[in-house]
Amino acid sequence: MKRYASDRIRNVAVAGHGGTGKTTLVEALLFAAKAIDRLGRIEDGTTTTDFDPEEIRRKITVNAALAPLEWRDHKVTLVDTPGYPDFIGEVTGALRAVEGVLLCVDAVAGVEVQTEKIWALADRERLSRIVVVTRMDRENAAFPRVLEGLQARFGRRVVALQWPVGSDASFAGVVDLLELRGYGDAGPVPLEHLPEEVATAARAARERLVEAVAETDDSLTEAYLERGELAAEALAAGLRAGVRSGALVPVLCAAAARGLGTAPLLDVLVAVAPAPTDRGPVAAQDAKGGQVALAADPAGPLAAQVFKTMADPYVGKLSYLRVFSGTLTSDSQAWNAVKGKAERVGQLFLLRGKHQEAVPELPAGDIGAVAKLAETATGDTLADKDHPLVLPPIEFPRPAIAMAIQPKSKADEDKLGTALGRLLEEDHTLLIQRASEMKQTVISGMGESHLEIVADRLKRKFGVEVVLAPPRVPYRETVRGHARVQGKYKKQTGGRGQYGDCWIELDPRSRGEGYEFVDKIFGGAIPRQYIPAVEKGIKEAMEEGIVAGYPVVDVRVTLVDGSYHEVDSSEMAFKIAGSMAFKKAMQEAKPVLLEPILAVAVRVPEEQMGDIIGDLNAKRGRIQGMEPAGDGTTVIRAQVPMAEMLRYASDLRSLTGGRGTFEQEFSHYEEVPAHIAEKVIADARKQKEAVASH
Repeated sequence: MKRYASDRIRNVAVAGHGGTGKTTLVEALLFAAKAIDRLGRIEDGTTTTDFDPEEIRRKITVNAALAPLEWRDHKVTLVDTPGYPDFIGEVTGALRAVEGVLLCVDAVAGVEVQTEKIWALADRERLSRIVVVTRMDRENAAFPRVLEGLQARFGRRVVALQWPVGSDASFAGVVDLLELRGYGDAGPVPLEHLPEEVATAARAARERLVEAVAETDDSLTEAYLERGELAAEALAAGLRAGVRSGALVPVLCAAAARGLGTAPLLDVLVAVAPAPTDRGPVAAQDAKGGQVALAADPAGPLAAQVFKTMADPYVGKLSYLRVFSGTLTSDSQAWNAVKGKAERVGQLFLLRGKHQEAVPELPAGDIGAVAKLAETATGDTLADKDHPLVLPPIEFPRPAIAMAIQPKSKADEDKLGTALGRLLEEDHTLLIQRASEMKQTVISGMGESHLEIVADRLKRKFGVEVVLAPPRVPYRETVRGHARVQGKYKKQTGGRGQYGDCWIELDPRSRGEGYEFVDKIFGGAIPRQYIPAVEKGIKEAMEEGIVAGYPVVDVRVTLVDGSYHEVDSSEMAFKIAGSMAFKKAMQEAKPVLLEPILAVAVRVPEEQMGDIIGDLNAKRGRIQGMEPAGDGTTVIRAQVPMAEMLRYASDLRSLTGGRGTFEQEFSHYEEVPAHIAEKVIADARKQKEAVASH
């Protein structure tokens, strides 16, 4: 592929709800542009961009993949992105690398949940949008209905740029509303040669298009009011400017599997999608923290951002990057301006799916990849050492679901840490935490499918077999009453014996106040050097309470009396005495079980508030308040026990059809209701017995 000037490049993310035919569309566009010589099929696992074994097996896109092609002396780099909500992190990274989004909307289903989410992400990144109504050859396909739905949801700036010739099985092509000419299997067709109902609908749609374009600019409005029409050049220029500014969102249609509408779609991408030079300057930060405006200039200061990382046990790390300014050269030195470290850049590649084409350089506006960057992670900026620039970080969504991850064997356990580290480089929506108290490694992700695929990747890429299970809830124990007890340890075994004797008082403290040790020994009842040993014994006993074996919190232990033996007393004896005293005191001071309570914020469409509040109440939640979010959604704040929230990501998705989102964080501990405590205690005993039997 030849090198293209920045104004001849189009970078477009192909995004949309799952099952809208994004990968099939990308394949058809590559075939139309002769970038591939054979049309792959998802059913056969032969598409260019779904090459990961997991994608082939599940028949869904999991990874964002690049698909550059050449069309009418332009380079169009398509980024095929997943539509399943668990992989929204891939979409987030891809949107940083492009100027425009080709939003796929199914001709039967219309606007769906992910359509709305991607629209909001495109707003955040200030990206232009073009909508393509896909799968027009499906039964019950209805372009006018889908167009109305888009306008109802996103406003009147959404306007048809094409009109379909027929639908379902009779879909035969598209009418270009700028030229009022049809395009089908056999090439261009004059409007008069098309069915009358198609020609009438197309003329009416063209009038609405001209009005919409005229409304974007005062001079166009004047010309339109004067003549009732816009000159062809003014109309095309106004449309291009409207799309690039976001004032217009054109709607096209296609049936990719039959190759209908693909060439006209490529024409539109080249004609109206923004080039890197159209985007306007990108803000970066210099070494002093000042703002620098970067233009897409190949001669400017270097600023290239890694937007995706692929971890491979054989090839190593493959970094996908977008050059925003300057030119990145193969086999050169760059400066990681985020980490403040030198980075050796090896051979640069253009990627088409998994196919690599070596290139000498990537100029401003281009997208490519490089292997084996030692210091650089997703989101980092590569720059010149003498002019270090940092591009804004990529804001990935926070994980929504957590599972415990357990290696199947000792060999797997040894390799798990390294393998998880490699996957964290690849996927910034994953979080790994070591819950040492629960003796578990907890992995958090966007949903159950996300974590299942992580487990599959660990096995396939790194040979590590794991089991996923719900994480254990970190319960706590405390007391409600007062106890005064003696702990006495006396052992005589020929020669020197062991003797330690202490009296303690145990009292509850307020929730969250923690543990306090009070020394009230006077008159030398216990020598000073043994008092720390008593406390050590108490602390060790607190690590495993007597109710269900969970740590003890929020108690005050007062050491009030004791006795010692001149010869037989030792630190060990007093430590054991302290431990014995604490366990005895716990039994007498009305022990109770505590559970962690989470502060939860759930964001849902207003019409679904009732269902969500009912569900949170059923989960023993307490509603704290509600506040409108300003976009037809409401944020419900509640406090809910962690034990009830372990599968909430799946529950919320099914309750809201995927429209709800939530965040949660630890708030405090509360006493577990008696009937639930009984079950937790029984489970803890079973677990202990199982461990003992092993």
